[in-house]
Amino acid sequence: MRPMLASKGTHVPSGDAWTHEVKWDGVRILADVRAGSGRARLLTRNGNDASVAWPDVVTSPLADRDVLVDGEIIGLNDAGLPDFGVLQERMHVRSAVTAARLADRVPATFMVFDLLRLDGDDLTGLPLDERRERLQELELDASWQVPSAYDDGQMLFEATLQQGLEGIVSKKRTSRYTFDTRSPHWIKLAHRHRHSFVVGGWRPQEGTSDRLASVLVGEPGPGGLLYRGRVGSGIGAAASRLLSELVAPLTIAESPFADEVPRVDAVGTHWVQPSVVVDVDAHSRAPVSRLRQPSFRGVRSDIGPEDLL
Repeated sequence: MRPMLASKGTHVPSGDAWTHEVKWDGVRILADVRAGSGRARLLTRNGNDASVAWPDVVTSPLADRDVLVDGEIIGLNDAGLPDFGVLQERMHVRSAVTAARLADRVPATFMVFDLLRLDGDDLTGLPLDERRERLQELELDASWQVPSAYDDGQMLFEATLQQGLEGIVSKKRTSRYTFDTRSPHWIKLAHRHRHSFVVGGWRPQEGTSDRLASVLVGEPGPGGLLYRGRVGSGIGAAASRLLSELVAPLTIAESPFADEVPRVDAVGTHWVQPSVVVDVDAHSRAPVSRLRQPSFRGVRSDIGPEDLL
């Protein structure tokens, strides 16, 4: 079971047929609560069970009611804004003790924007407006919250830009929910020049042989993985350890990139199988041939290289 995804848009759709929401910079989650349990099974975008990582979200505010909802887990940075980067340390935790400690330090909130099942009834065939109405009636609170929806998409787009939020998602009011699809009836428009890339190699810190300091990233295309640049900014000690653990078993002898990697980047690089996806901020709009001033933002354990095609 995987969530319905939005398609990339080029402009804010207008008219009464559309409703508009904030695009949250967090971790997409389907929360499945079976009748009588009171606890959610938290499924990531690629169908993995991440319940252990989010002890502050896993308890349902609806007690023992049967419910399936779609939403985004967010954490706030020092500026009070949702930031995917602050969740990095929490996303990959598999220890309940560690997860509880991190939840105290980096509390999470589950922004619930769709209701897919309630008390055993499948609601996915209903129009979005009706699903949203039923969701509002649940009066969620505490760690589960229902974000507002807006009629004026252009106003929301400009407001989120000014406030430093990631962007907006525009949805057709009549849209039904279809699992594991990318719908043309949901349109996402992001403000930040953030892109997802696949790691094809890594370079150690100067003077060391094993301390990961930068990664070489590429973009999947019809002809293979196309080189887009080297990313070192933003890789601190914690990120270096995480990336090192992920790429350690992926070592290969030759470059996985289909095109030529500049010698200045290739010399001293350890090549890896292209399976780890990372988010990168850059002064570049997609599509790009080379990233300008890229900065590492985090590992995307919720998607794979095939999702970038």
